[in-house]
Amino acid sequence: MTEPSIYDEIELEDLTYHPSTTLYTYPCPCGDQFEITLQDLRDGEEIAVCPSCSLMIRVIFEPSDLPAEESQKEESTAMAVEMAA
Repeated sequence: MTEPSIYDEIELEDLTYHPSTTLYTYPCPCGDQFEITLQDLRDGEEIAVCPSCSLMIRVIFEPSDLPAEESQKEESTAMAVEMAA
């Protein structure tokens, strides 16, 4: 399997996260946006693609950089409420 041609490597913190769609985006030189979903990142995917052109970027991140999953968020919120009581 050949390595895809990567336009650039971008840190996760430089992408914009859209919580309503769980999508990370980054501006593409063509005027559109590179896109990768939170689930793709959790699944180990690191290549974001632009839907309008052939460019791709590699997202540099550690799994701990990703937002907590909803079930984990609810558990930590419940624990915080219990500890405060």
